[in-house]
Amino acid sequence: MNSEIICIGEPLIEFNQQSDGNYLPGHGGDTSNCAIAAARQGASVAYFTQLGEDSFGRSFLNLWQREGVDTSLINIIKTAQTGVYFITHGENGHEFSYFRAGSAASCMTPESLPVEALQAAKILHVSGISQAISDTAADAIFTAIDIVKAAGGLVSYDTNLRLKLWPIERARAITHAAMAKCDIALPGLDDAQQLTGLTNPDDIADFYLELGAKIVALTLGHRGTLIATPTERKLISGVKVDAIDATAAGDTFDGAFLARLAKGENPFDAAVYANAAAALSTQGFGAVAPMPHEAQVRSFMEQSL
Repeated sequence: MNSEIICIGEPLIEFNQQSDGNYLPGHGGDTSNCAIAAARQGASVAYFTQLGEDSFGRSFLNLWQREGVDTSLINIIKTAQTGVYFITHGENGHEFSYFRAGSAASCMTPESLPVEALQAAKILHVSGISQAISDTAADAIFTAIDIVKAAGGLVSYDTNLRLKLWPIERARAITHAAMAKCDIALPGLDDAQQLTGLTNPDDIADFYLELGAKIVALTLGHRGTLIATPTERKLISGVKVDAIDATAAGDTFDGAFLARLAKGENPFDAAVYANAAAALSTQGFGAVAPMPHEAQVRSFMEQSL
């Protein structure tokens, strides 16, 4: 089955601290979250990664199948485990602790890629994390980008900077090189400021447009999203809600935004929709459970926009 959107990266089993101090198990990983968010908006989505032959890997396969994400591309690795992370909450927001060294996903190589599926995809979505988990994974992502571009597809890239995974100098070099090959740039403001050395959102948008992006969606937290193309730009206001947990709000934005682009919507209208989806995703704990479906987003938009 050919999918409109293919996401590549590392899924991670999540343990999210609750108000009583206990940890709620769930599923995370930025590109996995994006895939599920896009599928809940009605997009045709496939995921490529490598999982350990363990209960956590089986849990992900069950999750994606329930969510309508195509799992036929996934490799099972007997010699490596599926990664895990913990989320704790405090006065300064949420903090992540990772146990992912040597994960099955980090063993990804260019040779492990599903070439035919990538050639048929409308949009490939990857991230800085997809490349930060290992040198071979970084190479695999560059190869996947080249395959999709050569076949006429579009490439989406979220910077998702994690300095626990790599130093800033390497992060800059790799993400800038990847962004230069991409069509849709999805940086967050904090990430982009560290990666580019710029502070002004318009300057950051110009930076990524000059690298080659056709669309820049710079997320600005509660302020909304700056959408920029070579000919037009607009600040799409954020949606005010009482947020409980913003764990996967950015990933939800990505999935909703790409789902609308895949359906032919212009990036400005797509961002209005994605902002609403991201706001709804903060209304519960964990990465996946609070992600809204399309009907919920439409209803919310009718009531609040």
